[in-house]
Amino acid sequence: MKKLLTLSGTRLAEMIRRKEVTSLDVVKTHIAHIKRVNPSINAVVKDRFDAAIAEAKAADKRVKDSSPESLPPFHGVPCTVKESFLLTGMPNTSGLVARKDIIADHDATAVARLRKSGAIPLGVTNIPELCMWMETDNRLYGRTNNPYNTKHIVGGSSGGEGAIIGSGGSPFGVGADIGGSIRMPAFFNGVFGHKATGGLVPNSGQVPSCKE
Repeated sequence: MKKLLTLSGTRLAEMIRRKEVTSLDVVKTHIAHIKRVNPSINAVVKDRFDAAIAEAKAADKRVKDSSPESLPPFHGVPCTVKESFLLTGMPNTSGLVARKDIIADHDATAVARLRKSGAIPLGVTNIPELCMWMETDNRLYGRTNNPYNTKHIVGGSSGGEGAIIGSGGSPFGVGADIGGSIRMPAFFNGVFGHKATGGLVPNSGQVPSCKE
């Protein structure tokens, strides 16, 4: 099962559609790895593991009842979400102490679209305060450490995403980038990060709000 930690989201989706592996196995393998590495790197700041397992079981039932071509592109594949995005039931503080009691009651547009594509969020990941810094650290969650060397930083602002993906805990994740907030953590943590063309992906459902 450790091999699953090195595969891309698209490859995992293909394997799930072909019944080479179950979504439940994929999700449980990544959850176990997050539990192993997160105490050292502090990347995932709030998990939804029980909900993810339930969603994986539902995904596997749909695989049995459906044709492969009818399944969405990321059906049954786990992922993570930057904490500054709304994810139902998860904190949405953006690292700000004044927002410590804020819990999302709906999904950000990008997150909702990702879930519609079949992805299963495992939890939310750390950010700098208000996503403003190159170091992922704040007074609510503390500092995120680099999976290659915990004495080193992970960059920002999507530093929690870079760290958990770089460690193998998540196949892919949702981040945001204006001045390098995806690209720099990707570079620091040895993963691929993509900043979409401006206006292509809606910014609605993020804190702080992003307007072009």
